[in-house]
Amino acid sequence: MSIVRIVSYNIHKGMSAMGARESLHELRLGLHGLRVDLAFLQEVQGRNDRAGTLHEQHQMLAAALKLEAAYGRNAVHRHTDHGNALLSRFPIVEHQNQDISDHRLEQRGLLHAQVAVGDHAVHCFVVHLGLFAGSRSRQLDALVSRIEELVPAQDPILIAGDFNDWTNVLSGVLGDRLGLHEVFASAPRGNNVELPRLRDSVRMLGRVLRGGEMCPWRPGIGPIAPPKLGQGNELMAPRPPRTFPAVFPWLRLDRIYQRGFSVRQASVLYGRPWTRLSDHAPLLAELELP
Repeated sequence: MSIVRIVSYNIHKGMSAMGARESLHELRLGLHGLRVDLAFLQEVQGRNDRAGTLHEQHQMLAAALKLEAAYGRNAVHRHTDHGNALLSRFPIVEHQNQDISDHRLEQRGLLHAQVAVGDHAVHCFVVHLGLFAGSRSRQLDALVSRIEELVPAQDPILIAGDFNDWTNVLSGVLGDRLGLHEVFASAPRGNNVELPRLRDSVRMLGRVLRGGEMCPWRPGIGPIAPPKLGQGNELMAPRPPRTFPAVFPWLRLDRIYQRGFSVRQASVLYGRPWTRLSDHAPLLAELELP
């Protein structure tokens, strides 16, 4: 049995939520404190010719955390490039980056890495899907096709990243076609962090737009609402948590999906220091591999 701690985080190219300052040093400290085994990172700069402190972010973080790194370059500009990265405490056996760009305005890639967790070959996919619904649907088809073609049915799978799926329509596809489960839907129930309500996020946004102070939302502790019943009196899985923007979480953009694991716990990292590091809140999960 292996316990695997994973984080999924859009790091905003190593810049703070509003892009006003570099946050990579604080990000390194924050990730170190999480003691993760696998880090699925999006918007990672592999090259920055103008700011050396933001150059090769995956290598810098991997060296500081004593992890292996795989990087998939997606968006290439004159002085910079960025993409997805996987940092791993386990050996990375191989990795490939597949171009899944749907149009010229958005360069998207699918980073597929195979890591050795004990006797298991675990297939890890770092994704950052497009902003348009049609693009996301076609990019998800590419992801599903790759898994159906290359991943043996018995191998464990982890897929994590920024899905931009605020309407939560893609979970059903991954569940029906690949038998994947979103970690918050299968995490043990009990006391948990109370997520911000939509009207609270709207109120905070209005305050900021009127020139008020941008105070990060601070979580409270409270019992989880009882599970809801859908058609046929079947239990409805809870929706994924809100992760964007980090200072007043409103949209449900980020996901972790798994196959072959048991979910021990799942949480969103709200409040400081995370509100100072990126415009997304990170997801943290602890999984058990039989």
